[in-house]
Amino acid sequence: MKIAIIGGGPAGLYFALLAKKRDPGHEITVFEQNPADATYGWGVVFSDVGLHFLREADPEFFAEFTAHHERCDYMEIVHRDTRVQVHGNHFSRTSRIAMLATLQRACARAGITVHYGRRVDDVEALRREVDLLVAADGGNSAVRTRYAEHFRPVFEKRRNKFAWYGTRQRFHPVSLIFRDTPHGIFIAHSYQYSPELSTFLVEVDPDSWRRAGLDRMGEDESRQLCAEVFRRDLGSNELLTNRSLWFEANIVRNERWSHENILLLGDALRTVHFSLGSGTRMAMQDAIALSQALAAHGKDLPALFAAFEQARRPASSSFQGAAARSLDWYEGVASRMHLTPIEFAYDYMRRTGQVSHEDLRQRDPFFTAAYEAAHSQPVAA
Repeated sequence: MKIAIIGGGPAGLYFALLAKKRDPGHEITVFEQNPADATYGWGVVFSDVGLHFLREADPEFFAEFTAHHERCDYMEIVHRDTRVQVHGNHFSRTSRIAMLATLQRACARAGITVHYGRRVDDVEALRREVDLLVAADGGNSAVRTRYAEHFRPVFEKRRNKFAWYGTRQRFHPVSLIFRDTPHGIFIAHSYQYSPELSTFLVEVDPDSWRRAGLDRMGEDESRQLCAEVFRRDLGSNELLTNRSLWFEANIVRNERWSHENILLLGDALRTVHFSLGSGTRMAMQDAIALSQALAAHGKDLPALFAAFEQARRPASSSFQGAAARSLDWYEGVASRMHLTPIEFAYDYMRRTGQVSHEDLRQRDPFFTAAYEAAHSQPVAA
C-alpha cells in the first residue's frame, strides 16, 4: 500500500515502523512540520504495563528504546512536608527527544521516508495520491480541523493552569508535591528522565494563578515565582524553560475516527490528560493496533478501520473516563488538604476509581498497613 502519515511524533513514527516491518512492500512517507532535532518538551513516562505492549509488538525496537531509560519502582507524594512512598509502581522514563531519535533511526533503517520541516497544506490532494492517510498530527490536528464536520470532535477545556519546566534537581521517583501558599495550592509533577534532568510540571488553579500575579508575568518571571514556591524541593537548582507558557488542558475526543481513506491516530484521535501519564503509551498502542489491522485487512479500508476501532475504542473510553476523575481530584484538591499525609496519599492513589484497596495491598502491603493502622481497622476492598 501507499501510505502517507502526517505527524512525526510517537504515534506516526511507530506505526510507520511496525507497518514497514510487517510488510516491506509498503511505500510509507511521513511528513513532520518540525525539524528532526526539535527539542520541545522534556521527559516522557511509561508504566511497566505500557512497556509490556512495546516489548510484545517489536522486541528489537523495545531493547533499543529502553536501553538508557531511568527506572524506579515507587512513587512519592509530598504533603505537609512529609514524603509518603508508595511502592509497586514501576516507571521507566526518558527524554522526549531521545525517544523520537530512537524512532527516527529505526524508521531510517527500515527504509521509511520522513520529510522534516514539511507542512502539508493541501491534505485533500495528498489524500487522493495515497491508499491510506494517517493523521497523527497531535492534539491541535490540522487534519481533524479540516474535516471537522466528518470527525465531529468534542473539546473540553479544564480549569487548572499548567506550565512545563525542567530542572537539574533529580527526582528519582515519580513525585507529586503539594505546596499550600498564601496565593493558594501549587502542585508539581516531577520525575527524573535522564542522568542530569527532571521534568517539573507546575499546576495551579486559576484563582490562585491570578492571586499570585502569574496572569501578568512573562515566562521568566513565572519561572522564578514557581521556583521559589518549590524551593524546599528544588534545593539550589532552578527551573529551566523551553516554551514554558501557561496553558489549560484541552481534552479531545472524536465521534468518528475515519473519513474516506483518512484515519486519526494518537492525540489527533483522543487526548489523555498527563495526570495519568499515559498519552504517549496510548498513541503507541494505537500504532500497534493499526499495524495489526493493516496486516489483517490490507486495502479493505472499511474492514481495517472497523478492526482498529473495535480494538481501541474501549481503551480510549476507559482512559478518558479515568483521566476525567483524575482531573476532578486535582481541581478539588483544596478540600483534601486537611488529610494526614498517609490519608492524602491513599486518597490520591484511589482517585480514578480503578484502583481498589486490595490492588494497593498487592502493590505495597506496608503502605496499606500504615493506612489501616491510622484507621485502627482493616479497610474493605
